[in-house]
Amino acid sequence: MTRRLKLGGRLDRYVGELFVGSYAVALLLVVGIFMIIDLASNLDDYLQVGADGTAPSGWLVVKLYVLQIPFLFLEVAPFVTLIGGLFTVARLMKHKEVVAALAAGVSARRVLLPVFVLGGLLGATMFGLREFATENVGEQRDALLDHLEERNETLVLEDLWVKDPVGKPIRVDRYFPAAAGQPARLEGLSATHSEGARWTHVTADAAVFDRRANLWRLEGGVSRDVDGGRATEESVATLSGEVIGPRDLRTAWKGRWHPTELSFQETLDLLARDPDAVGWQTLLQANLAFPFAHLVLLFVGLPFLMGHQRSKGPSPGLWVFFLCLCFFGADFVCRSLGLQGQLDPLMAAWLPILFFGSLGVVLFTSVRT
Repeated sequence: MTRRLKLGGRLDRYVGELFVGSYAVALLLVVGIFMIIDLASNLDDYLQVGADGTAPSGWLVVKLYVLQIPFLFLEVAPFVTLIGGLFTVARLMKHKEVVAALAAGVSARRVLLPVFVLGGLLGATMFGLREFATENVGEQRDALLDHLEERNETLVLEDLWVKDPVGKPIRVDRYFPAAAGQPARLEGLSATHSEGARWTHVTADAAVFDRRANLWRLEGGVSRDVDGGRATEESVATLSGEVIGPRDLRTAWKGRWHPTELSFQETLDLLARDPDAVGWQTLLQANLAFPFAHLVLLFVGLPFLMGHQRSKGPSPGLWVFFLCLCFFGADFVCRSLGLQGQLDPLMAAWLPILFFGSLGVVLFTSVRT
């Protein structure tokens, strides 16, 4: 007969502490391996002597990787959770603590309940971390990376296409984000937008963003009517920040070059300006779905280790690795099809989660306890 235990009791605290310690080890192991691989691939390029005969200091490389840690973690977070869960189960099995729990009438599923609770909390944390890292760390990381790779003193984003709030395209040749007390500025602006019932095409050689007034102060700005009839042309000195702002420019750049790093809010912003874009719809759903990968991998992976002593087949580690590979492969394929418009955004984001989640629940409930 299965014994009922109070939630948060001594057993839950013990297993929870084991998982926290195992998770910390797994985090250092996995993130450390990824950082070493990236460092080995790029260190020579980062420290290469530039055209001026100087090379960046090693401190800048250290700072880059400190800023890179949240993004590395986000890439491997579900896998770290799985490894932490596997380490926890291995320690319980090694000291026969699962056997002791079974003898006391406590099911193995109940023993591992704290692991799944903490896994769910980690999934929610990953969602929040993406929002925080994008807003507070991403721009610093990108500016430093641009300096190490291109030797630019300030970050330069080139060839940007943005849509205004009513869906009209805006082009910017070069955008320089605000840095070191300098305001954001751009070069080569071309925008079509409405002013009441009047549609105009605005071009400018350059512009500086006035943050207090929330507008761009144009240099060489010209406005032309685009409604037909008699052509009119006049000088224009400003463009509203409501039409296009610094955040819109940076989000458009990320959407083109680093779409997987878009936060939930940034994806919402892009979708508001282009509601019919299936790519943004897919990424929005993927942001909501992927944190559940923490629980999915725990449900899929832990049953193999729990039944290892009775298994005469291949090593459980091989099965876990194979299923993880299948999950991430399915997620990549479905997401790619969604971004290309060949699969419904909801299906593209949620199908791998639902399929492997259902498989994991079946495997976990079938473990004999």
